[in-house]
This record gives sequence, C-alpha cells and structure tokens, in this order.
Amino acid sequence: MCSVKSIDDFIKLLELKRYSTNTINGYQSHLKLTKFHFKERGFREITDKELFEFIYFLVIVKNISASYQRQIVGALKLFYKEVYGRAIPFEYLKVQRHEKKLPVVLSKEEVRRIIDRIDNLKHKAIISLLYGSGLRIGELLALRKNDIDSERMLIHVKGAKGKKDRYTVLSQKVLDILRSYYLQFKPSDYLIEGQKGGKYSSESSSQVFKRALKKAKIDKDATLHTLRHSFATHLLEDGVGIAHIQKLLGHSNIKTTLIYTHIAQDSLFTIKSPLDN
Repeated sequence: MCSVKSIDDFIKLLELKRYSTNTINGYQSHLKLTKFHFKERGFREITDKELFEFIYFLVIVKNISASYQRQIVGALKLFYKEVYGRAIPFEYLKVQRHEKKLPVVLSKEEVRRIIDRIDNLKHKAIISLLYGSGLRIGELLALRKNDIDSERMLIHVKGAKGKKDRYTVLSQKVLDILRSYYLQFKPSDYLIEGQKGGKYSSESSSQVFKRALKKAKIDKDATLHTLRHSFATHLLEDGVGIAHIQKLLGHSNIKTTLIYTHIAQDSLFTIKSPLDN
C-alpha cells in the first residue's frame, strides 16, 4: 500500500539530486493531486490504463493546459521510475505539439499603476524587483542581502533554473525602494523575509499582485510571471539586443527569448496597412 511516505522519499531524492525548489514543489503538487484522485489506492496498484484515464480527465474535463499536461506526465514518469523501478510507457500521454500561445504582457503604464497602488514597502519591493530585474518569483525569494550589488547596479541570481548563476540589472528606483524597505523591516538573512523570518512565500506574493491588479483596474489574465514577460518585452521595445535579454533572463536557448519578438510593438508601430497607401 502506498502512503505519503513514498512521495516524501521521492522529494528527498530530488533534493539530493539538487533539483530546483520550484521543480520539487511542482512535482510534489502533481503527485498529491494524483493521490487525491485515486483516493486510498496506492500508486503501485494504479495501472497504465488508469493513469491514461486520469490524464484524459484532466485534459478534457478540467481543461488543463498543454504545459501543465507535460509537467504532470513528467512528474509521474520520474516518480514511478525512481520509487518503484517501474518504466511506464507514457509516450502516449505526452503533448505532441506545443501550444503557440503568446504570453500576456502589461504596458509600462499598467506596471506603473500596479506599483503605485501598493502602499506596503515590502510588497512594493517584491513587485518592483520582479519587473525591474526580470526575476522569477523563486529567484527573488531566494535572494540574500549580499546578492544586491549597488556599486555595479547588478543583482547576482544564484542557482537559478538549471542550477545556473547569472547577473541581471538593478534599477535605481528599485534600489531606492529596497533601502527604504530595509530600514523599516531590517531583514536578517533573505532580502525579502516573512513576518517570522525565513523566506517570504510565493503564495503571499501572488495575493499581493492580485490585489494590486484589482486596485489598478487591470483585467488582463496576469500573474507574477507576467512581470518577467513585460520586462523582456519592454527591453526589446527600447532597443536592447535579443542576446543581452537572453543573458538577463537566464535562457539557455535563444529560441525561448525570441518569443518576445512576436509581442514587442516598436517595429509594429512603423508599419502601415497597404490600404492606407
């Protein structure tokens, strides 16, 4: 009979293999969802066909995205391999074609309105950092005080996605906010800390952003990651080269960065419809 222990053992294995915190949290969430779906049944007892029906239910009934489908299939495949030594033929569960959806992007004016609607200095620092430096929320919450280089106006992002370090830009406006925040909250270890110390939570950060969106009267389907998309798009519109943006974002493949060329509007503004000519 499978218990939560098998999930815990799997998580410990991922930690030993130095998977990123975000990946571990995602895998744990996917496995808990699977366990909840199959009630008291153990993972070992679930057949390949039942797993197929489960994914089918998520896709057709729950309307999960292709990205989420890839993640949960990957989590289950690795889990069964590592915990039970069971190779499951999951190829038929994988998404064969990637969805070509463009990410949601906020305008500069919308970003300004969002930040202006936030009064709490800690919350303002979080949202300003995410947009001003193009950080992922996990990267931001892992920052420590000495990762801020105010001399060179850079932020040292350590052990990011793919276990890679990188530098990204530090805005003077963000630095001013951080200095005020530091004087008021006096964090002891992490740059952004919870009320009782330690890392601030991503869930709380999401709630902060949702409240700010509502106050700013912005109806876009935006998330914290939208701020990173907006950072990249606005840099491209301001004439920053795609290779530089790739380095700032920490993309290993420039194809990932090129998605922003489909969103940026600087060149679109100069194009006239043939009807007008």
